Amino acid sequence: MQTAANVAQSQLGEAPTVVQPQYKHREDDSTMKALAWFGPTDVRVVDAPIPDITEPDDVIVRVTGTTICGSDLHLYHGEILALQKGDILGHEFMGVVDRIGPNVKNLSIGQRVVASFQIACGKCRYCEQKLSSFCDKTNSSSLQNYLYGTRDAGFFGYSHFTGGFPGGQAEYVRVPLGEVNLLPIPNEVSDEDALYLSDVLPTSYHCVVDTGVQEGDIVGIWGLGPIGLCSARWAKLKGASRIIAIDKIPDRLQRAKEQDCEVIDFSKVKDITQKVHELVPGGLDVALDCGTFHEPKSLLHKGMKMLMLETDVPETANEMITSVRKMGRCGIIAAYAGFTNGFNIGALMEKGVRFIGNGQAPVHKYWKEILHDYIMTGKFDPKFMISHRVPLEDMANLYAAFDKRIGGVEKVFVETRFSSPPSAGSPKLTRVDEWAR
Repeated sequence: MQTAANVAQSQLGEAPTVVQPQYKHREDDSTMKALAWFGPTDVRVVDAPIPDITEPDDVIVRVTGTTICGSDLHLYHGEILALQKGDILGHEFMGVVDRIGPNVKNLSIGQRVVASFQIACGKCRYCEQKLSSFCDKTNSSSLQNYLYGTRDAGFFGYSHFTGGFPGGQAEYVRVPLGEVNLLPIPNEVSDEDALYLSDVLPTSYHCVVDTGVQEGDIVGIWGLGPIGLCSARWAKLKGASRIIAIDKIPDRLQRAKEQDCEVIDFSKVKDITQKVHELVPGGLDVALDCGTFHEPKSLLHKGMKMLMLETDVPETANEMITSVRKMGRCGIIAAYAGFTNGFNIGALMEKGVRFIGNGQAPVHKYWKEILHDYIMTGKFDPKFMISHRVPLEDMANLYAAFDKRIGGVEKVFVETRFSSPPSAGSPKLTRVDEWAR
């Protein structure tokens, strides 16, 4: 699949952009540790060249915190198009400004910053509305343009389908258009509180806000990883009266119970729609898909995936459509990538369901609000979702453990040699081999 996608991309040529993904190397040819992809389930910590200023608006960030995301598993399994051997992965990171280009005036060397997972130009019609993930001018993938009709912004560490920008699971990262794509972090905010402004906090917030959760709503959440658990908290803050949380992982179900959610274990309950209607006669007001496309439940869809007759599965979407009330709302923040079979379009139409593709979250629209109104005021403490802290050297082992959900792993703070000690309330440093047995 990757070979075919890369050949197709080569034949289509590159779409025009205002930035380039390739970076210059340091003059002394110094190297850094970074996590790179070499094939399905084959990721390795390698020595890679340290980036230098390549374009005048660049900022080089010395990474003090990075992490692994559920969407990284799609890369790990080779399910996202246009991956190339040696690609540096990772789209969530923060750190300290190490070098700045000549056009950078509002950031200074030594300043603490967090990066958005998307690379925005700051000037196109979407960027003017802070819809940074939809930027028209930073992703050169004509293949995505061909398949989707338009293309997203460029993303860090997420294949050449999103521009081919080296990612943040590394000791240094080149951030194009740094003044646009970096948020300064006040000294009183710890790295553990700030890091997740790069993706998981704005993504979960966007899911709740964009799907329109309102005061008194009964909300169902499919998938209780960090995005699902954060969405539950945001929904509560927006006034949801009840939350029905659906997963099969015991640790995740327990965490949801601790947040006063009612839970359904889909490994024990086979008819989710029937169970939801027993709990909520008439159906949910809102359903949120915070899960994943690559884990089919039924033999039918396992077979179709194996035979490559579909890339994604519709099971969660169908359950949501039949579980909401008439005129209910369904939000899709889970990272779907291609095509599926058996989608229940009839129920969607007949019930008048509002089926909302939330899209990749526009981080720039929300990150200042979340930082100042929720984190700094104590209304939302991101540390609740951090289950482990590990060194960057363990990143390859972390992918394998995270994929199998071993040891209660959820959100992980991955430190580099530049990181500060753990802040109060954060997990202490461990090695993956200590708990992933």
